[in-house]
Amino acid sequence: MNREAVRHPGLNLGAAHGRDDEAAERVMFGFWVFLMSDAILFGMVFATYVTSVHATAGGPGPHQLYDITSVFVETLLLLASSFTFGMASLALKYGPGKGRLAGWMIATLALGIGFLALEVHDFTAMFAAGGVPSRSGFLSAFFDLVPLHGLHVAAGCVWLVCLLGQIARYGLDTQAKLGVMRLALFWHFLDIIWIMIFSVVYLAGLA
Repeated sequence: MNREAVRHPGLNLGAAHGRDDEAAERVMFGFWVFLMSDAILFGMVFATYVTSVHATAGGPGPHQLYDITSVFVETLLLLASSFTFGMASLALKYGPGKGRLAGWMIATLALGIGFLALEVHDFTAMFAAGGVPSRSGFLSAFFDLVPLHGLHVAAGCVWLVCLLGQIARYGLDTQAKLGVMRLALFWHFLDIIWIMIFSVVYLAGLA
């Protein structure tokens, strides 16, 4: 494996992108550091949830509140969005032009919005069943963890819209390429966190 292939973890643009590939080395390292700090944040709220899952205080628990069918569809949407962002990354690297990249990014945005819409629907149903954060330690911990991930996805969707506008206005310049590369890492990171949520919160909660 040559040095270009291991310049930094994740997508490497390659020599064909010239200075853009060189600029990515420093920027992407810094973004990995940010993701590790975010992982620590999620680790703390995961720990809080795991230690509070049985603290229902006589209120509704996972079996009364979780809709596994809806959550499964949300999981499929988010996994599909990771695939479409992967295709966007390949379109960025291999081109040609920005049309294919924009198309995959728009598909990712649509899947992300679909995920958020279903999640908001789930939260609304939980509220209607008495599952509000103030009801118990379990629900307080749940609404610390799952909506935190949702806020990250929402931020990613806003970032996607901004990048699409930037590319439309300025083309695929260095800043746009670095933005896509960083958002790709962020998006795939959120998929990993969601798999953990799906397993630890929903599957284990309903076991």
